[in-house]
This record gives sequence, C-alpha cells and structure tokens, in this order.
Amino acid sequence: MLKIYLGEMDNVLHNVETYFKNQMDYSWLEDEFAEEVIADVDKSKVVSSHCIASPVLGQIPPTALSGGTKALLLMKNQEDRIINASNCGDNCAKWILKLGQAQDLTINLNHIMDFGEGEFEAEILNDGTMVHNMKEFVWKAAEYL
Repeated sequence: MLKIYLGEMDNVLHNVETYFKNQMDYSWLEDEFAEEVIADVDKSKVVSSHCIASPVLGQIPPTALSGGTKALLLMKNQEDRIINASNCGDNCAKWILKLGQAQDLTINLNHIMDFGEGEFEAEILNDGTMVHNMKEFVWKAAEYL
C-alpha cells in the first residue's frame, strides 16, 4: 500500500543522487521494473547492468540516470528507506502507484504530485486519511503543504 507523508518529515532520504551513487546495486537493473522505468522515464534502454543506452547522451552508467528514475529504483529496492518523492517529476507518479500496489511503500512529498485522473488508494500518514483520487488528494495535501 502507498503511504504518503506530506510536508517535512524526519529520517527521509532527500539526497537521492549521492545515496544512489554510493548504495546502488547493479543487480537492480536486471529486472523488468527497472527496464520499464528507464524506458518510460528516461527514454533509454538497459543494455546491461552497467550500461544504459540514452538517445541523448549515448552509453551512460546507471549513475547518470535521472533523479526520478534513481528515486524509483531506491523505492523498489530499499523498502526500509523513506524517499523524498519530490525528487521525482509527475512522469514518475504512475510508477509510484504501481510500486504501492506491489509492496508497502512510504514516501514523503513536499509538493502536490499529479497522480492522474484514475482511481488510486493512498494513506495520508499525517492523519490516517485514505484518498482515492486526485480531488481527495489535493484537498488533503492543501492542509499540510
């Protein structure tokens, strides 16, 4: 289930770039989720666990992926960490929802992320409220952001 804490929170990973660089495991790039996220968010292709083919940058290491992709890979592979999802653009929102359906996922947001027009389920940890769509999420986020 997706759980969202809105506003400043203790023990949150804010510096995704540095943490990813020092903690990333190359095996993270060897699964279908990573390949799909990299293709969708970065418009790139995983060649191997050490090489990404970017249409803009050419062959790059995983450490050169976008901040949003790095944050998503950390969310999937470091379930014990709370990631500041404000490192992600709205193009990551559908992947956050997908992760929240597959595993328990707690994120921190300091902005109103656009989760799209569809139905979804998320718990707002600030007060335990469940939200099911963007209208409910925006009203709740307005209280805390």
